[in-house]
Amino acid sequence: MESINQILVSKGSQVFTIGMAATVLEAACVMNEHKVGALVVTEAGRVVGMFSERDVLRRVVTEQREPTQTRVADVMTRDVVCCTAATSIDEARSAMKNRRIRHLPVVDGDNGLQGLISIGDLNAYDASAKEQIIGLLHDYLYGRV
Repeated sequence: MESINQILVSKGSQVFTIGMAATVLEAACVMNEHKVGALVVTEAGRVVGMFSERDVLRRVVTEQREPTQTRVADVMTRDVVCCTAATSIDEARSAMKNRRIRHLPVVDGDNGLQGLISIGDLNAYDASAKEQIIGLLHDYLYGRV
């Protein structure tokens, strides 16, 4: 069974994080700098929330909050769905679809952050696997050139 660990091995485990005390402006700057759509909010190495572009739109812009004065803790998503490295890719995709989320932190048994998987990572993994199958079928049908 294919697991999230297979994606982490090829992708790596680098995750951009932010603390709860940071301002929304600071978080947005980190997201822009690294060209990511979400940050994992951590406290003492543990996942305590997610801060995403969607949070900016829903809880900052539409509520007309001042980004330099608003703390990430006040607008982050607290109910974070996480998975482990052993979680199947199908289970992760299903969780993202059912919860309408685009990022899934990968944690250990103590809720310690090990990585982050996005829907784009899942799609890229699937596309790569399908390309390999197509290549094998091509070789089978037409012989190796």
